[in-house]
Amino acid sequence: MRYVSLDLETSGPAPQRHQVLELAAVIEDSRHPRPLAELPAFRRLVRHPEYVGTAGALALNARLLVELARKTPNPELCTPTELLLQLREFLLAHGFRPDAKDCVVVTMAGKNIASYDLGFLKELPGWGTLVRADPAMLDPAAFYLNWHKDARLPNMSICKARARFDDCAVAHEALADALDVIRLLRPFYERPAYKQADEPSPTV
Repeated sequence: MRYVSLDLETSGPAPQRHQVLELAAVIEDSRHPRPLAELPAFRRLVRHPEYVGTAGALALNARLLVELARKTPNPELCTPTELLLQLREFLLAHGFRPDAKDCVVVTMAGKNIASYDLGFLKELPGWGTLVRADPAMLDPAAFYLNWHKDARLPNMSICKARARFDDCAVAHEALADALDVIRLLRPFYERPAYKQADEPSPTV
C-alpha cells in the first residue's frame, strides 16, 4: 500500500486561529520499502503576513521563525494559498492520480493526524478540492498500545521507546517526525496485527 506520512508544525493548537508554519510529506510504499533517505519527500515553510500563536508553540518552533525571517531566496518557502497546490504537484509527480472530481485522495499517516493535523489541513485553501485524505488514517500509536497498562494512546516518544529506537526524543521537525512515523510502521508490514493475533499464545 502507498501512503503519505505527513506532519505539521504550527503556531498553536487552534486551527481556526493559529497557523501552519511547516508541512512535510513523505511517500512510502509498504510493498517496496526503500532506504528512508531515498523516499520522495516534500517540505515547505509557510510564510504569513504576521504570526499568531502561543508562547509555547512559538518557542518550540523558534528555528522556523528564524528561517522564515531570512531574506535570501528559499525554494521551500510558500504562502498558505500555494501550499496545497505544491503538495498536489508533488503527489502527481510521484504517481498519485486525481479522482473523478480532480482531487488527489491519499491515505495519510501521522502521529495524532486525525485529531490534530487534519484540523489545520481543512483550513488551508484547496483542501477537499486539490488534495484530501482518505477517511481511514494510520496512527502508529495504535500499533504500540499496551492494552493492559495504558490509560490512553502512547505519545510519539513512548512509541519510539517501545520500538527500541536509539533516540526516543521527538524532533518537532516536520520532516524528521514524518520519517519517524514510517520507521514505527515498518515492523508491521511483514507481520501485521491480524497475523499476530492468529499466533498461538505462549504456554505459561
